[in-house]
Amino acid sequence: MLILPDEHRKLFQEPFGELYADIDEIIPKITDSTVYTVGDVVTHNLQKRGIIPAIAVVDGYSMRLPCRRMPVFRGECIRVKNPAGTITDDLIRALNHAIRNPPVTVIVEGEEDLAVIPLVIAAPDGAVVLYGQPHKGVVLRIVNHEARETARHFLTHFIRTAV
Repeated sequence: MLILPDEHRKLFQEPFGELYADIDEIIPKITDSTVYTVGDVVTHNLQKRGIIPAIAVVDGYSMRLPCRRMPVFRGECIRVKNPAGTITDDLIRALNHAIRNPPVTVIVEGEEDLAVIPLVIAAPDGAVVLYGQPHKGVVLRIVNHEARETARHFLTHFIRTAV
């Protein structure tokens, strides 16, 4: 399990991609792309506009409150535990499996926020990762070599523990 120490959490408050105030601004940019989503609201809002993500990572919460806009689960559903502030090996395995076998919904017991990092590392070039930036909008990250290198750099701030 990888644990993010409290002193490094501020690094993850900045968008890891382009920030858009509204998901409707993103729709024209993701046509014909393989789309992965992290977060219940982003997934729900994308589905509401007729776009089904190849992978959706959800936890049933939005800003620590139960989510009232639950997305529709598509394809295989994989349940994993991932406590807040961590990236578990089970989450990484589930994301790798999902990339090879879409569509998949990964249902996280705990918190899914940091799933963006291993998702970007494992995703193919050209894939689009969308996630919510609380009180600001939606972040769009196109996966490429630079995105993977940035994600790998983020992992250097984590501590590996045997759990």
